[in-house]
Amino acid sequence: MGNNTSTTEIPRNARQWAMICHLSALSGLLANGIGFLLGPLIVWLIKKEDHPFVDKQGKEAVNFQITMLIIALISVVLCFFLIGFAFLIIAGLLMTIFPIIAAIRSNSGEDYKYPFSIRFIR
Repeated sequence: MGNNTSTTEIPRNARQWAMICHLSALSGLLANGIGFLLGPLIVWLIKKEDHPFVDKQGKEAVNFQITMLIIALISVVLCFFLIGFAFLIIAGLLMTIFPIIAAIRSNSGEDYKYPFSIRFIR
């Protein structure tokens, strides 16, 4: 089964909070610009002690959002050379699509790992 974990081993509440860690990034994209990082960070900090699965998925969500923040900042600088605009669009798509995938998978009990994510928090 690889990274999959049986949903009977992970309580429903833990799976739901893990899902919220991932989805909270989307609310930040719609709001103030930095909320995409603050949402997962706040949920993770509040709920990480409740279950190891929430802690693990929260770290994944925060690490991915930090990685995307760095990519977005680099893309802004690259906008002066015109190539950054394409990178900003791609980063925006990744910041929208991957949290949805992560939320669905973590809600089903899978230990999801984001691609392209630097593990700042272990």
